[in-house]
Amino acid sequence: MRIGEEFPDPARGDAGFVVSGEWAVGSADRLVAAADAVIAARRSVPWPEGLLAYSLFIDADGDVLRDYAQWTDEAAARRQPERGRDHIVYHLYRGSRSAAGTPPGAMVAVRVDTDDGALARTWVDAVFEALDQDTALPAGGLGAFFHVSTDGRHVLNYAEWVSADAHRKALAATGRGISSGPLWDKVQTMPGVRPQSVTRYHLYRTLTA
Repeated sequence: MRIGEEFPDPARGDAGFVVSGEWAVGSADRLVAAADAVIAARRSVPWPEGLLAYSLFIDADGDVLRDYAQWTDEAAARRQPERGRDHIVYHLYRGSRSAAGTPPGAMVAVRVDTDDGALARTWVDAVFEALDQDTALPAGGLGAFFHVSTDGRHVLNYAEWVSADAHRKALAATGRGISSGPLWDKVQTMPGVRPQSVTRYHLYRTLTA
């Protein structure tokens, strides 16, 4: 088992499914100790069949940990349930990078709930339409990878940024999202879509076989 500090690649072709969840540890002061305990627990057991990479992120602003595990297939992912945490099985629906080759310095996890899978995909498509036609996107955004849960009711955007501060500045400029305009209004007000959270993270460690 190898331990490193490389960000995972959400676009890797052999990762059919992702299991990801977040949980609060009670205090920002406990983040590193809690992260160390998670990594130690992972390293103490055999590497699961079908697991490609396991990444752990620590909250840049609070007391939350998030993991992001890439699996070859859904059956393999479901054989390794995370206990006591709100973990969801996703597949990558759409993703893109605007600055290929630039390494990320932060990951921003954007979560929304939707009424069903069709609506989840419609909402993601609307986000990409807004991104594609926006000529005034803020500096610092590198990539956006939208995952839809297997039941269609949850969307996770794994967004790559140059830094957590770049994302803070982007939100501060509009007060509601990374940009504005009619297409972004459509994204933010689509019926049946319920925003859940936006959390900035630093990568702590990535484990690979």
